[in-house]
Amino acid sequence: MKNTVLIIFLFLGFSSAKAQGLLSERSKFTKQDTLRGSITPERIWWDLTYYHLDVEVKPDDKFISGKNTIKYTVLNEYQTLQIDLQEPLKITKVTQDDKELEVIHNGNAHFVQLLKKQQIGRTESIVVYYKGNPKEAIRAPWDGGFSWKKDKNGNHFVATSCQGLGASVWWPCKDHMYDEVENMRISVTVPENLTDISNGRLESVVDNGATKTYNWYVDNPINNYGVNINIGDYAHFSEVFYGEKGPLDMDYYVLKDNLEKAKEHFKEAPKMMKAFEHWFGPYPFYEDGYKLVEVPYLGMEHQSSVTYGNKFMQGYLGRDLSGTGWGLKFDFIIIHESGHEWFANNITYVDIADMWVHESFTNYSESLFLDYYYGKKASSEYVIGTRNGIGNKRPIIGDYLVNSGGSGDMYPKGGNLLHTLRQLVDNDEKWRMILRKMNKVFYHQTVTTQQIEAFLSKETGMDLTPFFNQYLRDIRIPKLEYSIKNNNLNYRWIDVVDGFKMPIKVTINNKEEWLEPTSNWKKRSLKSTKNDFKTDPNFYIYTKNK
Repeated sequence: MKNTVLIIFLFLGFSSAKAQGLLSERSKFTKQDTLRGSITPERIWWDLTYYHLDVEVKPDDKFISGKNTIKYTVLNEYQTLQIDLQEPLKITKVTQDDKELEVIHNGNAHFVQLLKKQQIGRTESIVVYYKGNPKEAIRAPWDGGFSWKKDKNGNHFVATSCQGLGASVWWPCKDHMYDEVENMRISVTVPENLTDISNGRLESVVDNGATKTYNWYVDNPINNYGVNINIGDYAHFSEVFYGEKGPLDMDYYVLKDNLEKAKEHFKEAPKMMKAFEHWFGPYPFYEDGYKLVEVPYLGMEHQSSVTYGNKFMQGYLGRDLSGTGWGLKFDFIIIHESGHEWFANNITYVDIADMWVHESFTNYSESLFLDYYYGKKASSEYVIGTRNGIGNKRPIIGDYLVNSGGSGDMYPKGGNLLHTLRQLVDNDEKWRMILRKMNKVFYHQTVTTQQIEAFLSKETGMDLTPFFNQYLRDIRIPKLEYSIKNNNLNYRWIDVVDGFKMPIKVTINNKEEWLEPTSNWKKRSLKSTKNDFKTDPNFYIYTKNK
């Protein structure tokens, strides 16, 4: 059974890393952390197939109410089902076949006691009703929840963001990444003068008089935190991108005062699509289209409804995160958050401890965008420049089964990890084919780090286990220690995990060659007395001249 296999992967990966001393216990976790972050007995027995989230938003009161219809297939006989909803929101009732069910509440986890016998293979559904004043995001998107803002004309400007914190901060769901819903409907009722933009395609708008209901349909699997609602006084424009799978609808929603500005600035979106289809393969959600939606916070990778708040500036709010100048050649939020459509929304981690699968590949996508339009030198300089943001204080991989992500180094260090791997492959077309195949093999799937590592080892033809142990599970950066004496070059790796033996490209007396250091000293004779020695800066390593 698929879910059981995923649990085995999680436990094996966690146990292996702990045994090697590569991960350290950094925090004390609570029972709530375990209920949120593990695949509990009350989760594993049912396979999520469909949601219909139907919610009314009252911005004046910062209040929401509604229901979520949850369809599922029974995998094993069990009578208790876990639903997640975070305080201060309250579940008011849960029904199955119109019969109200008992719910045992344990913090943010709610255990529904089913009356009907759950038979293997049957498709069943429950309806969860809820209401309340949801958590307000203090610093969205890093601190998730609802952003209750107003535009400069005094209209409500409202949006959700919830990565890490979880979708259950604003709607009841099976809030674990291992089980993605196959498709869903999102119905959002808002005041009549406002518009809601959510994921997928707009099916209908129902005029209720003082309110309007916007009905959206998502035709592809979607992770919970990728679901969003965005409410504002929106203007809309669109275009068609002719991509690898044919015509793709690209829709843009911005505040009305920003319409003309956005029409010019968002020309970068089809450029992004062209570059990323080249590197990663077809956009994964042609059926649902692509949307770029202005919101009152910086932005987020909501599937087919990418949110944007970079103030129509190049770089990251006008700054170049690489310090090289190349970061001002693109709008960071358009490129980065759209890159997540391939890495986060198409290929999704099972456990947030493996969040690097989302963020490292997407961080690297920024440099690949530059590569496509400005060349390999620009790409390399950009990713190397981001090393200034690496702290190396905690491992990239977090703690498993407790909803705990790893270090923020998963962005720049993860990007440099992949850039280093590209050098090891030493064949750019092969590297591109690997990235494209990765998105094809894991199309619309949830994955573990072990699956990604195994795939990359197989496709590159290299045992990358020590490589990933070094960069993902250890905070030390490989250091090439060397000395040149008596026309001999002596060299070895230090500050490395067991078995680390990464080849590296060097320049000796203006001539490029490969060395294959290990943790033991190696010697190479030199013919010249000049003996200039440099390592290729595209490898994320340190050097030490002994």
